[in-house]
Amino acid sequence: MAITVPRPKLTWSERLYLPAIAAGMAITLRHLKDMLLGRTRVTMQYPEQKWDAQLPEHYRGAPALVKDEAGRIRCVACQLCEFICPPRAIKIEPGEIPAKDRFSKVEKYPREFDIDMIRCIFCGMCEEVCPEQAIFLRKDYAITGLTRAEMVHNKEKLLEIGGVIHGVVLKWNEKK
Repeated sequence: MAITVPRPKLTWSERLYLPAIAAGMAITLRHLKDMLLGRTRVTMQYPEQKWDAQLPEHYRGAPALVKDEAGRIRCVACQLCEFICPPRAIKIEPGEIPAKDRFSKVEKYPREFDIDMIRCIFCGMCEEVCPEQAIFLRKDYAITGLTRAEMVHNKEKLLEIGGVIHGVVLKWNEKK
């Protein structure tokens, strides 16, 4: 059964829309006055001006891999970040550490580690789930590329942009 909703009766001035037009023009003139007096900034000149200084502490940018102080990759190729990634942007191919190596207890290292930045939604779940703190979200919002292939960051590029993080690394701890 249909319900009929009665329309409100409009006055003569409301039918001409004059109050609405006058209110809109008043807002426009107020913004114009503020802009001319320099109280508001209309456009940021992007390459010269950036938001870097104004980014909040909790900002989540693009993911990157990090190394420890000795230059070793912190990642143990546990693939937790790959499994938890909602858009499936991370692909890891683990490799075995030889038994004769001093760090053979670690068992694996990432032979291939790719992140498709086009698919990445910067949710931060990969950073939260990493047991070795090997992946971090950096404060970078300008990720560009001319082709889709350039937007897939491999292990070398991720390590290059990630840098070195200081602190305890469970992977290389002899007591563990």
